[in-house]
Amino acid sequence: MNIEQQPFGQMPDGTSIDLYTLSNDKGVEVQITNYGGIIVSLTAPDRDRTPTDVVLGFDTLQEYVEHNPFFGALVGRYGNRIAHGRFALDGVEYELATMRGQHHLHGGRVGFDKRVWAAEPVKKEGLVGVSLSYVSPDGEENYPGTLSTTVLYTLGVRGALGIEYTATTDKPTVVNLTNHSYFNLAGAGSGDILGHELLINADRFTPVDESLIPTGELPDVSGTPFDFRQLTPIGARIDADNEQLRHGGGYDHNWVINGTPGNMRLAARAYEPMSGRTMEVHTTEPGVQFYSGNMMPRKIEGKDGQVYVRRGGFCLETQHYPDSPNQPAFPSTVLRPGEVYHTTTTFTFSAR
Repeated sequence: MNIEQQPFGQMPDGTSIDLYTLSNDKGVEVQITNYGGIIVSLTAPDRDRTPTDVVLGFDTLQEYVEHNPFFGALVGRYGNRIAHGRFALDGVEYELATMRGQHHLHGGRVGFDKRVWAAEPVKKEGLVGVSLSYVSPDGEENYPGTLSTTVLYTLGVRGALGIEYTATTDKPTVVNLTNHSYFNLAGAGSGDILGHELLINADRFTPVDESLIPTGELPDVSGTPFDFRQLTPIGARIDADNEQLRHGGGYDHNWVINGTPGNMRLAARAYEPMSGRTMEVHTTEPGVQFYSGNMMPRKIEGKDGQVYVRRGGFCLETQHYPDSPNQPAFPSTVLRPGEVYHTTTTFTFSAR
């Protein structure tokens, strides 16, 4: 197990940013920067033990600062959408920034993905990691309360990338943290992800309206294009004549993970047939957002001159459900003084 720290560039105000490289002897290597907590690269071997970077991203800090579509980023304070940028908490109305005049998305105009985090390398028996911390002041992006957040990235000997989120507040607030990495298990820049096979351990999902806000229903996935309880090619039904797929331009929905929230359990498994790479996602969270890259530009230049195409990566964002502050029937995202927000997600890589 090894961890290395190196410069990654400077912010426009001169703040120095670092890149942390975690590696093990199984050929798994992860690079993380303290700007936005971004996973810059994640290299995993295929069935022939050939290592390849499987996350989309950029070569330079400047590119992440200027035009990052959330590649690899930590998302907060509230990942996903809050309807019309408004919610009420203890009788007080809060109004947040909205995207394109509609809904609040991924923490606002300057969310956690655009903040500089304090970083500390971690090395313990059987793992290496980097601990990132950020104190979001009361009123930042109009959220109430000073939120003190720590995110611990770890890499273990067996190839599991762990992400552990912890937060406390001095006033009642809402919190929903996640990571927004785009995966392509054939290798970043190798084309679209429609041939990947996906399993989602969920009997239900949260349908959305035409603006991608949950309706509040929790229907069964049986007999729909949203049934991924067995490994199914992502592209098999993505263009089916289905209202929900039209709303998302493909898959951009939250699934209700089977089992008890708070317990680590399987959320999803992805398999890429050509390389043999498999990624398993386990989490304590109640939901997972599967996004099939529908809103990616038709061409975007990424690392090493690679061109990422539309649907060139998919996301599996473990989370509480979208718009939970306005949906009393959904698991609560309210955090109060004296409480500790704590969730864990692991991404485990193997090949067959």
